[in-house]
Amino acid sequence: MIEKRLLAIGLSGLALAGCAKDPQPVEQFRLSEQVLQQAKAVGADDQVEELKLAEDKFARAKENMDDEDYKRARVLAEQAELDARLAEAKVLTRKSQEQVDELERRIERLRKQVGEQP
Repeated sequence: MIEKRLLAIGLSGLALAGCAKDPQPVEQFRLSEQVLQQAKAVGADDQVEELKLAEDKFARAKENMDDEDYKRARVLAEQAELDARLAEAKVLTRKSQEQVDELERRIERLRKQVGEQP
């Protein structure tokens, strides 16, 4: 008899746990939004595919948040954060490469100038 009661209590506990909703991903939304702004601040724009993906995913995350599908909202917000970080990294890498290219041009110019002097 005690075993049946314990089993019933355990099953009802599992049933209640299954009904519990995921919490609102407020902190993840704040972080995702911050990273999106950061990517834009370094120069990411609509030409950077990852930024477009991040913005699309974040918009869908907001829709899921409105629908109270917090688990899906969190996943999309996390993906948006990562896409925005990738967009930022790509922009910074491109800018760094442009600086390296410019320095190499200057060095080559100086080498030619030094080589041309008697």
